[in-house]
Amino acid sequence: MRNRIGSLLLAVLGYLTFFITGTAAWAQTHFTDPWQINGRTASQPHQFWQSEQSLPKVSDPERREQPEGSASLTLPELTEFALRNNPRTRQAWLAARAAAAGVGIEKADLLPQITANYAVNRTRPVSATTGSVSPWITRYGPAVSFSYLLFDFGVQLSQYEAAEYRLLAANLTQNRVLQDVMFQVEQAYYRTIGLDALVRSNELSLKNIRTAHDAVQRRRESGLATVADVYRAETQVAQAELNLTRSRGDLEKARGQLASAVGLPVNGRINVQPLSYQPQTQRITASISDLLEQAKASRPDLVAAEAQARASRATAHGVSKAGLPSLEISGGSGRTWFGDDRAIVNNYTLGLNVRIPIFSGFRDTYLVRQSEAQAAQAEAARDVLMQQTELDVWQSYYDLQTATSSTGSTEAQVKSAEQTAQATLARYQAGFGSILDLITAQQDESNARVQRIQSFLDWYTALARLNFSMGANNILAATGEKK
Repeated sequence: MRNRIGSLLLAVLGYLTFFITGTAAWAQTHFTDPWQINGRTASQPHQFWQSEQSLPKVSDPERREQPEGSASLTLPELTEFALRNNPRTRQAWLAARAAAAGVGIEKADLLPQITANYAVNRTRPVSATTGSVSPWITRYGPAVSFSYLLFDFGVQLSQYEAAEYRLLAANLTQNRVLQDVMFQVEQAYYRTIGLDALVRSNELSLKNIRTAHDAVQRRRESGLATVADVYRAETQVAQAELNLTRSRGDLEKARGQLASAVGLPVNGRINVQPLSYQPQTQRITASISDLLEQAKASRPDLVAAEAQARASRATAHGVSKAGLPSLEISGGSGRTWFGDDRAIVNNYTLGLNVRIPIFSGFRDTYLVRQSEAQAAQAEAARDVLMQQTELDVWQSYYDLQTATSSTGSTEAQVKSAEQTAQATLARYQAGFGSILDLITAQQDESNARVQRIQSFLDWYTALARLNFSMGANNILAATGEKK
């Protein structure tokens, strides 16, 4: 009997333990996460999250225009097209519009606030002393109330000033985005035409090397060249074919980059009009000091950083006054009708309120500290951008000077290498000279052409970078066209 009782007690104790443990686990799960939010994330840090429902489909970008026909586009045409189609320009413009709306919001606080109301109430009063119940009373009618802040030590004016500076910064940021889009188009355009020229140069080099290969074959058949000479010529042909393949691949990538900068899909086909003349390189007559001063005055993002710093400083000034008293006038008027035979009642109110903050749990103290720190942070960001602007102008200025000097030397190098290669090929076909001399001359000719293309590309890119670092809005004068 005792054993049965003991077993029964142990069983009951086990069930109670299981019930209490399960209840505690259920309570911990449901009370710490009552909406089961944790179940909507990955169960472990090393596991991928899997959605239980279909994910939203990414919308295609808005594309407003397409190039007309198959005509080749110039750089000004590409730039104009990009400014209308690149989504970054639309994003910056909408940000400026939002900032303009923010100015309107702050202006609204400077005007009286008027509210209209129409109420219908049906009550049945109960006496608090006797407990007697009165008949139902129905009241209805309109009311108008207003309030106007008379004086707050300049808090609202500081907020309005900050909104004006934020709008200025947004407009200047939009200008800088437009310049950035123009710079991206210029870079992609010059890279595209440079690689196109490189492809044509590699095609010409391959043609010349194949001509040399044919000459080696004929000399081999005549017993004037060895099989090693043929192998060397075949190696040069294979290398030239590889260079041509690589340059064609790079050209396709550049075309995709240009299409993206213009605001089209990367697989969109854009026909680009190459430059038909060499750049008229000229040294810049302005000193680097003049260029730095010009960049400080005309670069939009730098002026926008100054506007952001002033907006933060105005916000900090307004926050520092938020703990001071404010004076407000308020009033209202209404008319009340009753559901019975009672007369219509008109009511009027007029008040003058003085709000005196006494204690907010040190909230105002920390708001002032936060706003002051944010203002100082904005000023530091402006100084950082100023240093970066100076560095950009400095580097692009000397890059342009170097590129200007190299274009003349590479042109002379190409002429000399072409004459040397032609003379060497003629001597080899006439039975003089060695295959090594011919290969060396052709390699020098190919390298000279590549260096000339690269020097022109470096000059255009350096001029575009200097233009961009100074905040200029026009298309490069070196293109022969202005916008």
